Amino acid sequence: MKVYTKKTEQHVNASLEECWAFFSSPRNLQKITPESMGFEIKDFDEKNMYAGQIIQYKVSPLFGIKLPWVTEITFVKDNSYFIDEQRFGPYTLWHHKHFFEATENGVLMIDLVHYALPLGFIGRIMNTLVVKNKLKTIFDYRKVKVDELFNK
Repeated sequence: MKVYTKKTEQHVNASLEECWAFFSSPRNLQKITPESMGFEIKDFDEKNMYAGQIIQYKVSPLFGIKLPWVTEITFVKDNSYFIDEQRFGPYTLWHHKHFFEATENGVLMIDLVHYALPLGFIGRIMNTLVVKNKLKTIFDYRKVKVDELFNK
């Protein structure tokens, strides 16, 4: 199984507490996800983020096909980092770390994703042709939306 890595960094003009409050709420994920993804939260307990929390979504990553995606928040350290992992969905592995570091003029936000695709050789071809570019598009969109929300 081939494991890929996607890392992004962005400065956010906000306090660590403001940044944490926004990004640690699953309710806000839809605000920073491209509409083309057809992202919908289907089941969420409406509680503040905690380790063990399960969140169910529907996403349309390719060709408008709706897929279920279930993630678990596996680790949380308030105002520092959290990790979400796919339990069911399109990836063989999805492990996403979100780090937040206070700087003298805001917050450095770092996303580090490790992912793997099913279907062996076909999955590797799909990553080269489609998936890595789709993830780049999603994180590029997220950067623009975060700039609009925080970095005006």
